[in-house]
Amino acid sequence: MSIEESLKQTVINAVSTLYSKEAADSQIQIQKTKKEFEGDLTIVVFPLLKLSGKKPEDTANEIGNYITANWNNAKGFNVVKGFLNISLKHTVITDILLGINAKPDFGTVPVTEKSKKVVIEFSSPNTNKPLHLGHLRNNFLGDSISKILKAGGNNVIKVNLVNDRGIHICKSMLAWQKWGHGETPETSGIKGDHLIGNYYVEFDKHYKQEIKDLMAQGMTEDEAKQKAPSIVEAHEMLKKWENGDKEVVELWKTMNSWVYAGFDVTYKLMGIEFDKIYHESETYLEGKQYVLDALEKGICHKDETGATFIDLTADGLDKKILLRRDGTTVYMTQDLGTAAMRQREFNFDEHIYVVGNEQDYHFKALKLVLKKMGFDWADAIKHFSYGMVELPNGKMKSREGTVVDADDLIAEMTETARQTSEELGKLHEMSKEQQDETVSTIAMAALKYFILKVDPKKTILFNPAESIDFNGNTGPFVLYTYARICSIFRKLEEKSISRETLSADFDTISETESNLIQFIATFPNVLQDACKMCSPAQIANFVYEVCKQFNQFYHDYKILGEENSQIREFRLTLAENAGRVIKKCLNMLGINVLEKM
Repeated sequence: MSIEESLKQTVINAVSTLYSKEAADSQIQIQKTKKEFEGDLTIVVFPLLKLSGKKPEDTANEIGNYITANWNNAKGFNVVKGFLNISLKHTVITDILLGINAKPDFGTVPVTEKSKKVVIEFSSPNTNKPLHLGHLRNNFLGDSISKILKAGGNNVIKVNLVNDRGIHICKSMLAWQKWGHGETPETSGIKGDHLIGNYYVEFDKHYKQEIKDLMAQGMTEDEAKQKAPSIVEAHEMLKKWENGDKEVVELWKTMNSWVYAGFDVTYKLMGIEFDKIYHESETYLEGKQYVLDALEKGICHKDETGATFIDLTADGLDKKILLRRDGTTVYMTQDLGTAAMRQREFNFDEHIYVVGNEQDYHFKALKLVLKKMGFDWADAIKHFSYGMVELPNGKMKSREGTVVDADDLIAEMTETARQTSEELGKLHEMSKEQQDETVSTIAMAALKYFILKVDPKKTILFNPAESIDFNGNTGPFVLYTYARICSIFRKLEEKSISRETLSADFDTISETESNLIQFIATFPNVLQDACKMCSPAQIANFVYEVCKQFNQFYHDYKILGEENSQIREFRLTLAENAGRVIKKCLNMLGINVLEKM
């Protein structure tokens, strides 16, 4: 039983003894005492006034006296209006630390055969362009949520769906056919995904000019967009691909292989791996069959153009097109097939899609369509919706070539990390290999932490310079704190200072040390809350607070220089466990640690 649970039971006993009333569990509110007040744990008295029939101060004093007389952990109490602040005995704090120290897996929950099975899809790139800044937030969120859920005791399967077919893919293919002159990644020296992305931008330039020319001839903008020669050819190519045209399929395979090679490099830089990768080209036909079956059953219908749709208007949505009039499929079609494949394969309890908030409607519709088609697991579908990443100069657009490519940003961050580290003297006496590893780790820590520390629902204005700072709420600051802790134990070994067993009766504890221990002790609850909310931000902000408090402790007190062996052992144990928790949190954020900085 935790300290909070033990105190809660004592309050329930107090109410029963003092007022002959039974307090409900929900009426006992216990929280950490605010820094400006004396005490460790605060009991909110207001919910208990109906039971006591007395004033807040009188009720608090009576319960406080009962607690100090009947609960061995209490040293004393004070009352501030309707708040009862309990001070704990220092030996209780030592017990908490020893309890944390005794559990190598402190805070985390093991995955068992009975664990909830969660499939989480993230990344989902298109093979017509490289990964960009927006994809970084998606990948970092998906990977971190996966790690958090696993640490919380869930059986997590990380999957990726590559959007490797569709009209957008055909645009790049057509542009390469028309203007590529046989260019390849090898002949151009351009990474494959970047090369194909260039042709996607090239298509858009020609398409826009064609629209402009047709409008000058008297067409409306909508007519021009539909009749522009480039888009007509792209749709013809899509039909050929779906009909298995040998030449088109071979070109598709070749160009996609260039993109996959490029993606692999970027995923490695990001430290992202998947348990399984799906391709839309392998799932859309199953989804199409579900639509055709639903059409035969009267669940779907055809409109006046010949397109197949499902009517969701009675559920507050619209008539959702599932097959175009030419019989080609849409995103929803392949999502139906992919979801069904995964349910058969994994028999999941929950399926989380990590996709930006511009797709909120799509996933409401997906869940509803699955229900109407009779899939009894449709309620297991969850959309983790998050905000966009913007730059100081506005939103990014792939078609117009105004995106910040992930590779370019990572390279820029790495160079900034190198310059900053050199200026601060953090690369001194390192080999070239060690310098490269250190700089790369700092850069990715800065990038991931900056993105993950923000509430996922919020839009981020990304500032590379701010993220690389070694002070404040940043990845490099957290990394440096962990490295500082590691340096303590390196010096311990160098000085041949022996460790000893910390006495359970140790009570020479400062307020700074007590606060740090009690805060670290909240880690299991923080992790479970982060699991419920799928929120890396909660882990990031927790670990930042641990680092802040540890650095204050490090500044105020000697550790290796402390002559009293029991005090030294207490502080070493505290530092050791602060480091363990920091490392676990960083790992859940997808950030590697450094033992030297």
